[in-house]
Amino acid sequence: MNKKVLAGVLVALPGAIMAQTAIDAYSISQNDLRGSARFMSMGGAFTALGGDISTLNQNPGGIGVYRSSDLSATLDITMQSSKFSAVGFSNTQKYTNVGCNSFGYVGSVNLGSNSAMPFFNWGASYSRLASFDRRYSGSMGAIKTSLTNLIADFTNADEWTQQELYSNDYNIFNPYLDGGAPWSSILMYSGYGINPISPNANSYTGLYDYNRTSGSAAVSVEEKGHVDEYSINFGGNVSDVVYWGIGFGITDIDFRSRTFYSESFDNANVSASSDGQSYTNGTADYTLGNYKHIWGSGFNFKAGLIFKPINEFRLGIAVHTPTYYNLSYEGSGSMTYAYQAAAYGQGQTLKGTAVTDEGYLDEFDWKSRTPWRLMVGAAGVIGGRAIISADYEYRASNDIKVQDFNGNDYADINSDVKTYYKAQNIMRLGLEYRLTPQFSLRAGYVYETSPVTTEAMDGYRITPNGPAATYIYTSGPHDTETLPSYTFDKTTQYITCGLGYRYKNFYADAAYVHRSRKSKFSAFTDYNENATGDLIIAPTGTVSDNNNSIVLTVGFRF
Repeated sequence: MNKKVLAGVLVALPGAIMAQTAIDAYSISQNDLRGSARFMSMGGAFTALGGDISTLNQNPGGIGVYRSSDLSATLDITMQSSKFSAVGFSNTQKYTNVGCNSFGYVGSVNLGSNSAMPFFNWGASYSRLASFDRRYSGSMGAIKTSLTNLIADFTNADEWTQQELYSNDYNIFNPYLDGGAPWSSILMYSGYGINPISPNANSYTGLYDYNRTSGSAAVSVEEKGHVDEYSINFGGNVSDVVYWGIGFGITDIDFRSRTFYSESFDNANVSASSDGQSYTNGTADYTLGNYKHIWGSGFNFKAGLIFKPINEFRLGIAVHTPTYYNLSYEGSGSMTYAYQAAAYGQGQTLKGTAVTDEGYLDEFDWKSRTPWRLMVGAAGVIGGRAIISADYEYRASNDIKVQDFNGNDYADINSDVKTYYKAQNIMRLGLEYRLTPQFSLRAGYVYETSPVTTEAMDGYRITPNGPAATYIYTSGPHDTETLPSYTFDKTTQYITCGLGYRYKNFYADAAYVHRSRKSKFSAFTDYNENATGDLIIAPTGTVSDNNNSIVLTVGFRF
């Protein structure tokens, strides 16, 4: 049977290995502040305003505000900066992206002033809801443990034998496909990152000896991808008091990451010989590389209302169903290593490269359901020239669901979602002042709370029996993936401003958008050692993203 087919069969086995993690499910469910320049310059606080192409992705009731047709397109130039910091070391990477993040059309049909619904409108748009593009790297300085020790710990706990981890050119048993051991255990065994404590033992030690080893770590991460949505909306108004709308969204997602994590040690527990049958004291250098690609499509439904009791005041409400995704995954892991020890002889080095499943990509299909969203807003007109608008959004990040490709829930992963994540609260504020009939000034602010629980962010909790680690199940320990690192987002803020120009049916808007976000990077999960119960704290760092965007929109109403 084809290796890729076999991999898919193994992934589907209940209880054997999990197809995805809570970390991945959250990562692909994120949305940015994106849309037209007017929308972004006012912080996206349009739940009660409407009348902008971006409301097709936010409050469909906003389409009912239109009294004429609208055609527009938006260009986005983003200067990105990501700073990685850890124990006194920092490194910043900068790069620029240019793209058309939105275009669309709204058609308006006048049904007559005597009609209870004087206008019926419809619209179609393309919008880039999120960009995953990010690069960061840097030193994590001196570390006091090793990823290899974590992998040795759960390999010992599950009692995997050397025969179940071993593969070579003459062995018809392929541990990646014919056995049930985690691929990270197999990869580390093949790359001498974990070694038997004696020739015939089925217990292993990691490279780090807590009594004598010293060393450092470094990380390099590149993430790329996007979430795009194609929306079709319908709406109208009732007596120019209630504006309604419904919308259907078809989403396209593509996410890729390449991650490299390196450790370098003196006085480490390295393999005693190339047969890997015991360990000795020496120096160790290795790099774990991982490739991941997630892609697929989904759909969602939106409904919204705007209520205008008087011309100077509006209230808005919108509800978004989750986006239901059908997704595919492919990925692989590799490990390059070099060890030196006196037992090898003068100038001898044990070095090489190990790869998961002889270089074949692991592939499988799965399903995910993103959080549902509720938005409410209020807007007022002051003196006929100024608009102030405020929104609140509730995003149920703790309600993400993951299923296999047959639609069966992964109960353990869905439980992890509730352990790691909580609902987000998002506040948006927008201002607009019309200087003249042609020119307007705008400003906005957005604050998004962290979606991560305190227990997950801190990595452990205090119990009557002492500190207990919050074990973060990433793609490595219990899966065919071997990526142990993850990031947890803290708060996100946007500061925005812009200006607009109107001349007859033509309009042009410009916006400046500053986005700042900090995330906690963990090389791997904290854990309690199986044998001693000691709490082991993994190396961590901080990723600071500061993006500055210039957004330009041109449009024509007719």
